[in-house]
Amino acid sequence: MDMAPAGLGWSGLLRDATIVAAAALATAALTGGVRRWLLRRQVLDRPNERSSHKAPTPRGGGIAVLAAVASAGGVLIALGWLAPLPAAVLLALGLGLAALSFIDDLRGLPAFSRLLAHAVAAAAGVALLLDPARPFAQGLLPPWLDAAAAFVTWLWFLNLFNFMDGIDGIAGSETLAIAAGATALGYGLAGAQSPFLLGLAITGAALGFLAWNWHPARIFLGDVGSVPLGYLLGWLLLALAQEGMWAAAVILPLYYLADATITILRRAARGERVWEAHRSHFYQRAVQAGWSHAAVAGRVLATGGALVGLSIAAETAPVLGHPWARWACLAAASVLVAALLRWMATARPRRA
Repeated sequence: MDMAPAGLGWSGLLRDATIVAAAALATAALTGGVRRWLLRRQVLDRPNERSSHKAPTPRGGGIAVLAAVASAGGVLIALGWLAPLPAAVLLALGLGLAALSFIDDLRGLPAFSRLLAHAVAAAAGVALLLDPARPFAQGLLPPWLDAAAAFVTWLWFLNLFNFMDGIDGIAGSETLAIAAGATALGYGLAGAQSPFLLGLAITGAALGFLAWNWHPARIFLGDVGSVPLGYLLGWLLLALAQEGMWAAAVILPLYYLADATITILRRAARGERVWEAHRSHFYQRAVQAGWSHAAVAGRVLATGGALVGLSIAAETAPVLGHPWARWACLAAASVLVAALLRWMATARPRRA
């Protein structure tokens, strides 16, 4: 159950800004230490024919990100600002996914083993998160099917988040947009302090990591970061849907959903092994056309900011007497994402 909101007065805003700043500074500091450790251990992502980078780069920055987020979550729980259940258990599941994913970063694990672990974490999360009185699918499905839909959606999202981490800055940008948007809606508008208060820490952690991961990246997130971040962000999005903000839960991650899903379906239609690394995502095609990682990730970040605005409009306009606004905002978000995908698919190098 949600804890009582603390309010959004000046003291509340100061506290929230402190959470974001502390998480950002802690992540930035920890990332530097983690980078030095990874370099000593030679845990490097070496370029190959499927890579979008040209120099060996430390892989495993997610260790710093998850350490900062988990520490912030622990402090928030200890202070009574974040409900222990389900937050503590879901953070523990996220850390478990991080540990397994780091093993995968180091020596590789079978795809089935990874998927099984992801499925267990998603199933446990659904059991903790879903409340029969607040169904995921807004009462359109019977309870058992509602739980199944939430499970499949969560499992797909955490995997697509991992699939999409392929160029400098893109995962940090998407994390920033989704976490900030979900927190603004779930906590700022709905007044649901738990679990959205943790979104403040995730927002700060994304900012701290982007200082190291923006092009040219000095460290990569690695599966140790992208898998648990996808899991925690999926949790925030499902919680939004439970708060009745289903349109925002679709709009916020719409670019990632579209790029990953379309690409996977195309690869499957060609008979490719969809779980293997590749360079056929829309954003990768823009980089191959000559655009820099920063230029592509910058457009993703700008689109993410616009999607945050549309998601807020989608959930506030109906309250103001405009029930059609959700569909209008969904349509606008779809057009915006389609335009970004078209640019990525047809991008040409800029003239000097």
